[in-house]
Parts: sequence; C-alpha cells; structure tokens
Amino acid sequence: MTDTVPYYEDFAEIKKKIWSMLTNAVKDRSSPFRIPVFICGDQSDFDGRIVVLRKADEANNLIQYHSDIRSDKIRKLKANKNAAILFYDKEEKIQVRLKVECTVNHDNKITKKSWSKTQHISRKCYLVDNGPGTESDIPTSGLKPERDNFDYTKEQSEEGYKNFTVIQCKIKSIEWLYLAAKGHRRARFEFADNLGSENTISRDYWLVP
Repeated sequence: MTDTVPYYEDFAEIKKKIWSMLTNAVKDRSSPFRIPVFICGDQSDFDGRIVVLRKADEANNLIQYHSDIRSDKIRKLKANKNAAILFYDKEEKIQVRLKVECTVNHDNKITKKSWSKTQHISRKCYLVDNGPGTESDIPTSGLKPERDNFDYTKEQSEEGYKNFTVIQCKIKSIEWLYLAAKGHRRARFEFADNLGSENTISRDYWLVP
C-alpha cells in the first residue's frame, strides 16, 4: 500500500474513509475498528474499556454499542454523558478519536429492536446474577453452571433483557490521524446540530500530527 491514497489530503475523502471503516466494522468481526476503546468518567474517576461496535449511522452522526444496565459505566454516563472513543487499525495506519455525547437506553423501543437481533450466545453475559464488576470470593463468570455451558433455551435467555442496555453515542467531533511514510496527516472535524435536522459540519481543519 502506497501513501498516494485519495484520503491523504482531502477532507471529503477522509470522511468517506472513516465511515467506510466504521460501517464495515459492524459486519466484519475481524475489523480492528469493531472493538474500540470507550472512555468515560468524571474529573476524579476516568476509565476505559473495550466495547463492540454494533451500529454506525452516518446520516444521524451516531454509533452505538451494547452494555449491562448494572455496569459501573452506566453510573458514570448518567453523571457525565460526554465520552471519548478510540479506534486504531494497524494495517490501514489510521487512528480515529471521537468525542461523543451518550444516551443510555434501557427497556425502550431502541433496546427492544436491538435485543431482537441478538444471538443466543450473545445473551449469555446478560444472564449473570450480579452485575459486571461485582466483587466475588472465587473466580467466576457470574453464571450458574448450566448457563455457563449454554444449556438454556432462547426463551430462557429472555430473562437477560431486563439487564440489556444500548448506548447511543452522538458524535460531536472526529479526529483522524494517518501514519504515512512520506509524512503523517492529521485532521479534525467538528459538528453542529442544525436545529434537529441532519448534522452539518461546522468546521474542518488540519492539525500538526
């Protein structure tokens, strides 16, 4: 791969490339962009974790992933809805950082739609008796033995819905870094909400890498 790519010094091509990588990651389990680092918290307690990208919606400038309502990140997001998401693809030599505003969805039409599409194996983590991060006296998956071995029906897996949560991340800005041999390139795209209609780009500009 040479560095004479269309997105080297063209804002429109850069954005096209970013959204191509995001939308592909939703379907492609091997894509590095499928498992970004999500960072949230407040001034005294920031932390990050790997999440799985479940949706990339360019028209609405939105991405989303799934979580457990009992997770400590839910408490953090309710206290501070602003977060950051970091993507990196070694082969493409591209890093993308998103500044986002998060909405926690629980037991509503958004979670119902997403839950209906989840696979049997994916529902396993929502069936744990205690929430993620709960202290335990022994090493544990949090599941009873029969459920740990997937010995439960699709109907029984419906119990997990009460813990299922969808985190929607409205993108406020995108920062892109391309690690090119002939010279790195870095750009930032800031978005403005156009009175509730489609988001319009308020500012595109270059940064020193």
